[in-house]
Amino acid sequence: MIQLNCRNVNSKIVGEENGLNLEQEFTNYQDKIKEIIADLNKRKDKPGQWLQWMNLGYNEETLWYVKEYASMVQGRFENILVLGIGGSALGGMALAHALLHPYWNLLSEEERNGYPRIFFLDNIDPDSMNALFDVLDLSKTLVNVITKSGSTAETMSQFLIIKDRLEKELQDNYRYNIVATTDKKTGVLRQIAEQEGYKTFVVPDDVGGRFSVFSAVGLLPLALVGIDIDSIINGIKDMDLALKNTDIHENIAAQNALIHYLLDTEKGKHISVMMPYSSRLKYVADWYVQLWAESLGKNKDKSGNDVSIGQTPVKSLGATDQHSQIQLYNEGPNDKIINFIRVKNFDTKMDIPNIFEYTGIGYLGGKTINQLINAEADSTRVALADYKRPTVTITLDKVDGYHLGQLLYMMEIQTAIAGELYNIDAFNQPGVEQAKNYTYALMGRTGYEESAHQLQEKMTTV
Repeated sequence: MIQLNCRNVNSKIVGEENGLNLEQEFTNYQDKIKEIIADLNKRKDKPGQWLQWMNLGYNEETLWYVKEYASMVQGRFENILVLGIGGSALGGMALAHALLHPYWNLLSEEERNGYPRIFFLDNIDPDSMNALFDVLDLSKTLVNVITKSGSTAETMSQFLIIKDRLEKELQDNYRYNIVATTDKKTGVLRQIAEQEGYKTFVVPDDVGGRFSVFSAVGLLPLALVGIDIDSIINGIKDMDLALKNTDIHENIAAQNALIHYLLDTEKGKHISVMMPYSSRLKYVADWYVQLWAESLGKNKDKSGNDVSIGQTPVKSLGATDQHSQIQLYNEGPNDKIINFIRVKNFDTKMDIPNIFEYTGIGYLGGKTINQLINAEADSTRVALADYKRPTVTITLDKVDGYHLGQLLYMMEIQTAIAGELYNIDAFNQPGVEQAKNYTYALMGRTGYEESAHQLQEKMTTV
């Protein structure tokens, strides 16, 4: 199982002003945490609670359909192109980047064991989109378009462009190059998919986009490139069992949620930095940023009070960002908690040659890059403690599907518990919807005419 080391949050190490008496706080909040965990597990099967993501690890039917479809299309396509934004893309990107060869798309077909290359089109920048189309043969590409509502302007604009190109190139056969992941019954994409005859997968009800990675949203792209999704699911199941424990001393998600909540509300640590010491986990930090920001950044609590709360999540990468961010973290405002992710065993080993033995770099000879990156992680953690900066360290035995399933599910549970501690709805996103509505108005969507008029007036002054 993954491990959480929260020793460097303790006030004995980082001081009373910046740290917590963890044992005392765990005791103070033990009953509250027990109540929250029990309540989340009680409500997860109830419609309208937006907690169905807690059941995704047990959805054998979806797992079977995903694997069956991946097997059916094996060898038919050279590329997988995922169209999605936010929660429709970040989870799949995080897991694909972590579990595939780091340069998967540059490997030969033989080196990829016949599996396709994979691309995520998660933005609508015209230059990057046109550049991708310059190098991608769409006739040999399976396009997975992902949007629950079917009205996401970014994703559907991508879809319209690609459908048009596919249809011109492949005529009636173009529909076999499209697979849609969307709502089970309603929405524009569901309607189009049924009219056009696309293969479809479902975004489950009561699962928000940022919590959807373990549904077909994330699992389908992974299965299409040969990633063992059973291993991911096994990791989720084992972590779910561990996190049902209502004793905060035994529940790492509850511990980290409480630490973040108390440091934010009592110690002024309003920024949460996610810093994995593994390039393969770079996009896990991106995924965490959305999860933490959209879930906890709210201006109303459950009682309707104005609160305007939520930590600001920041992504970082060790050891790269030791040379760009750590100066600020050590000597700048003491308003952060840093989450390190440390990998105990890398898949490969790289020795450092003992070439310049009698120079200032001679100490590196005979060591390994594996030793160096973890020495960087450990030394940075200790240095931050010297500067009285609180940190937690999550350790993975290795980067594989089993441990990645555990890690992401633990962060989801941590987020849900934190939402209850803040007494806010962690599953809505009204602040995002406002910008979406403004976009619809600017682009001339029917029903938004009055908003468009008001928006034009505002744009002259804002």
